[in-house]
Amino acid sequence: MKTDKLQLLHKSNFLQTRFYFDKRQVESWVEDFFIWIFCIKKEYEDFSIFQRKEDELRIELSRFIAQVGSTSEVPNNNAISFFEEIAVLHETLVSDLKVIFEFDPAAKSKEEVLLSYPGFFAIVVYRLANKLWKSEVPILPRLISEYAHSKTGIDIHPGATIGKRFFIDHGTGVVIGETTIIGNDVKIYQGVTLGALSVSKDKAKEKRHPTIEDKVVVYANATILGGKTTIGKGAIIGGNVWITESIPSQSLVFHKSEIVIKSKNKFPEPINFSI
Repeated sequence: MKTDKLQLLHKSNFLQTRFYFDKRQVESWVEDFFIWIFCIKKEYEDFSIFQRKEDELRIELSRFIAQVGSTSEVPNNNAISFFEEIAVLHETLVSDLKVIFEFDPAAKSKEEVLLSYPGFFAIVVYRLANKLWKSEVPILPRLISEYAHSKTGIDIHPGATIGKRFFIDHGTGVVIGETTIIGNDVKIYQGVTLGALSVSKDKAKEKRHPTIEDKVVVYANATILGGKTTIGKGAIIGGNVWITESIPSQSLVFHKSEIVIKSKNKFPEPINFSI
């Protein structure tokens, strides 16, 4: 590329205020935080090492917050506040872990869930990103949540409100929008979308995504749309349904389709598929 064109390209990147950020450092911090909060490293048996790691994580979080231009005059205050409430966050995550283990017959131990379940990892990352979102830290919560999205295929906006004992089974393709409200003891399966009916910038401050009340189960590939849509307490939403209106409590919603089974011996020739 000629120098003059290259200069124009370079200049166009500085027509607005810029900040500089290494996403890989954030991703590494998320992994370290996950390992630390559940003491997955043997060395954390030593409390002094565990305590030192908390200091490192807090200092690095404070640096990230400063880099993204936090509205806080002292970015370290947000980081300190985050870690002061860490015991409450841990308690919530342990309840999430417990319900997954107790509900999923394939889970042989809590350690298995902790180390290998993408749904649980996505929930952990959502809950830490949500705390930063509530503190009005810009950009960083989205970077954190998008790391979980890229790793698990589960897309949870950090602004969503999600209650206790949340369970995502399998999880690939799950989408939970920014203004979604989810109650306690809710279970959802892969491919579920909790989304908006329409995408328009002038609706940015409106509630665009559905409300899922307590003890609802939403099965695979169900799509529930709209800020005025509420799924009532205890409802069961079957797979592959499309919902844009509220559903009463204790309802069973399912998609009815016809499946035809015939003997292949009745066909004169085998059916061959060529691609």
